[in-house]
Amino acid sequence: MSQLFPYPLLIIFLIIMWLLLTSFSLGQIIVGTVIALVAAQGMAALQPAKPRLKRWDLLLKLIGIVLYDIARSNIAVTRIILQGNKRKRKSGFMTIPLNLRDPIGLTILAVIITSTPGTAWLGYNFAQGTLLLHVFDLVDEAVWLDLIKNRYEYFLLEIFE
Repeated sequence: MSQLFPYPLLIIFLIIMWLLLTSFSLGQIIVGTVIALVAAQGMAALQPAKPRLKRWDLLLKLIGIVLYDIARSNIAVTRIILQGNKRKRKSGFMTIPLNLRDPIGLTILAVIITSTPGTAWLGYNFAQGTLLLHVFDLVDEAVWLDLIKNRYEYFLLEIFE
């Protein structure tokens, strides 16, 4: 049975997403189910690594922190854009050394950084363990270093390593 339905939660969520994006009809349920089954088979062919979570209890806290930071960043970027040239803005690049080595943890960190307006994950050097980050309004590098290391990486290290 696991051969036919390798990722049952993925299938269910894809069907729900399909129905939310289209309409609730028998035809759309059938099309959404077929697409979800094909997508799950494609995912199974990739054979992704199964995450090993050590601290499930920190996931909700990390999600709350990330959602708060995304909302705060949206407001900050909106202010910068609406102010125009009234305030000097300095965008820039910075390299951040990371202790996190777990591929899934790094992937989640990349999603967090990229989802936060005003920041972009540009690359990761596996040999040196460094992240190349672009910040839209780089006022203080120490603040960004502290944010990445102590706010996100700390939780990801606790959860995955």
